[in-house]
Amino acid sequence: MQSSPSSDRPTRVVVREGHRAEDALVVTVTGPLDIDTVAPLEDALREVGEAAHGTGAGGGGARPVVIDLSEVDFADSTTVNVLLRQHAALGTRLRLAAPSPGLRRLFELTGLEGVLPLYETVAEAAADGAAGAGT
Repeated sequence: MQSSPSSDRPTRVVVREGHRAEDALVVTVTGPLDIDTVAPLEDALREVGEAAHGTGAGGGGARPVVIDLSEVDFADSTTVNVLLRQHAALGTRLRLAAPSPGLRRLFELTGLEGVLPLYETVAEAAADGAAGAGT
């Protein structure tokens, strides 16, 4: 993990419905996540959370929400706070997938690894019917 965000790599947040046969909502993030770039992730998670509860335009039941972190090279405490707020709203249906070694270390240091379900891949996170059994 870098000591500061990459200014040459913009942050992008993409939401997609489903992952293969699973009924998960997948939020894919690329680039650094810090106080200046985390707002689109927070907005997307809020919207996806509504859809996952069946209250948004997407409808449906209580669906898992998977955040694909495989392309995130930096995150700060602002990101940790966003994830904790969304965990409070979604519980174990919020799942983090494919964090880099640096992000994994951040989650270990902050104690998030014991709070948020972490998975090696998006497919594992989307397929887990008993969230919280991740790695």
